[in-house]
Amino acid sequence: MDCRVVVEAAVPVYDVGTADEAVRIAISKTGEMLNPDLSYVEIDTGSRTSPAGEELPPAFVAADEALVALELRMDVFNVERTEHASRVARKEIGQRLRNIPLTVLDVEEIETDEEPESADEA
Repeated sequence: MDCRVVVEAAVPVYDVGTADEAVRIAISKTGEMLNPDLSYVEIDTGSRTSPAGEELPPAFVAADEALVALELRMDVFNVERTEHASRVARKEIGQRLRNIPLTVLDVEEIETDEEPESADEA
């Protein structure tokens, strides 16, 4: 079974003035930590909501420091269960993103285009 795993990361960024600047720096910083070993991991901004359900920007800036929510997508191949895919993704990403909190948001099975071979085709 192959799965696509989405992991949320809380990336700290220092010496920033705006949320947009913090997001750009966090994506760049995360990309540097993941490359070249995990260059196939997709990096995107995360989504945050307030307790009232209001949509918030992905970065929280205070005193020229920010905490940025990023979503990292990774395909994991040849796993037994979705829990196994989740553990593999957290381990692989976590080894490169030291001291950055990670949470698995979603694990979905990837449909393959291959059809099972039948014994009748000979």
